[in-house]
Amino acid sequence: MEISTETLTATGIPTGKIGVWWFLASEITVFGGLIASYVVVRVGSSGWADAAAHLNFSLALINTFVLLTSSLTMVLAFAAVEGRHEKKLRTFLFLTVLLGLTFLAIKTFEYAGEIRDGFIPGAGIFWSFYYGMTGLHALHVLAGVVVNLILLIATIWDKLKPNEHRVELAGLYWHFVDIVWIFLFPLIYLT
Repeated sequence: MEISTETLTATGIPTGKIGVWWFLASEITVFGGLIASYVVVRVGSSGWADAAAHLNFSLALINTFVLLTSSLTMVLAFAAVEGRHEKKLRTFLFLTVLLGLTFLAIKTFEYAGEIRDGFIPGAGIFWSFYYGMTGLHALHVLAGVVVNLILLIATIWDKLKPNEHRVELAGLYWHFVDIVWIFLFPLIYLT
């Protein structure tokens, strides 16, 4: 019998999972407030369509596909944990990290193009929101990449046991980051 470091609350729910859900709830308020502010300012002012026309929609669409694919690899990593398939776990964690880094590389390339064309955060309210919202999201992607990389290294060094439940916790966070992008993409690139 394997010993687990999961601690259960009186409800039978692991404390780590409750902690992640509380953290995600606080992050929802951060992104929710930012998105609500964006919508209110966007509805109340003009010129946004002209500014948004300078965005690279193709790169954003590719990035959406990359991030959604990374959600799939995260689900497959969790399935590998449950099925006790260590090689698959390593593969899917690696792919999740790789896709997260790909997202960040594409976003960096996109930022470089916008900045080169003179569209910096101070170029107008749209650009302030654009960099603020996508930049905050990119920081969350980076945090998820770091967490998944730590899990990958622990798996490679055979140090993940008995903490395999952490893959599920990382997955909850990773899916949250993906869901945020699903809101940001149409709000910024399609309106």
